[in-house]
Amino acid sequence: MAVDILAAGCITPIGLSLPESAASARARLARLREIAWLDRNFQPYITGRISDEGLPPLADTLREACLQAREARMLRLAHAAMAEALAALPADAGPIPLLLGLPEHHSTIPLDPPAFLARLAEQSGAPLDLARSVAVARGRAAGLMALRQAAARLASGETQYVLVGGVDSLLDLYVLGTLDRDGRIRNETNNDAFSPAEGAAFLLLGDAARHRQAPLATISATALGQEAGHLHADAPYLGEGLADAISSLFKENPPASPVACTYSSFNGERYWAREFAVSRLRNARHFADAMQMEHPAECCGDMGAAHGPVLAALAAHALAGGYRPGPCLVYASSDHGDRAALLLNTPAG
Repeated sequence: MAVDILAAGCITPIGLSLPESAASARARLARLREIAWLDRNFQPYITGRISDEGLPPLADTLREACLQAREARMLRLAHAAMAEALAALPADAGPIPLLLGLPEHHSTIPLDPPAFLARLAEQSGAPLDLARSVAVARGRAAGLMALRQAAARLASGETQYVLVGGVDSLLDLYVLGTLDRDGRIRNETNNDAFSPAEGAAFLLLGDAARHRQAPLATISATALGQEAGHLHADAPYLGEGLADAISSLFKENPPASPVACTYSSFNGERYWAREFAVSRLRNARHFADAMQMEHPAECCGDMGAAHGPVLAALAAHALAGGYRPGPCLVYASSDHGDRAALLLNTPAG
């Protein structure tokens, strides 16, 4: 079933809204800065951090809950991006379900997904149907994985709208220390690495014709994969997970014309480039020779569980604005085995 992206919102290190983030990404405007925290070599971490001035304050009731600093920040990030996406929701729509991707890299105390959903509803005041909402801690691919479930819910008539999103902040001392110990943080001596960042993004999904709304873009197909040789596995790395997901995507709904643009969760580590190379070789006939490749992490860093939804929001904005060609492939890969991909078209595509 095709699903329309009716609206989207995001907050990233390069923009406090979707239009601002999209303009910065289009201009290749990088915003990576040193912070006060030092790595194991006593050098400042270089990160993609969002200005506190761009975030709503933490709700008074949550200030009294003694939350971890990371969770409190993620609630504020999600609040900002969600408000932008829900601005297009009719006042009489009623409570809607949220399918939310959360971090796979945990701090000293892992987040409790149901509790985070409840706190997000309290923080944002958004009309969320918590009984039908789900949050999973599965990293970059989590938000795109949820699109398949969202499409099934819309097709069944269970709901007229679904909100899908992701939020993360890798700017946590324990998380940064763990990534640094594993040699994954970019610095002056390590180029096969990434810049940690934070962000949030949400997509409001529904049937545009039914609601008489002009969509940003249409999701024509979604697919999932599992990489047995992921970063934390003993199995050999073959790139099968993403290749299988993308092959399934094209088999389920072959695009009318070759993919003209791809939005990728590349973050600067060579591992991910090899993975996409396998996928493209196996599906060469479905890719245009002059395909454009977009990987916003070069501008804003790796946003963890926010990364997949941010990519989808940026791609939808680009198609709606006519400055990127379609059809468009969007995919995200988590550090563990999860892989997710989708095909985006212009509403008439």
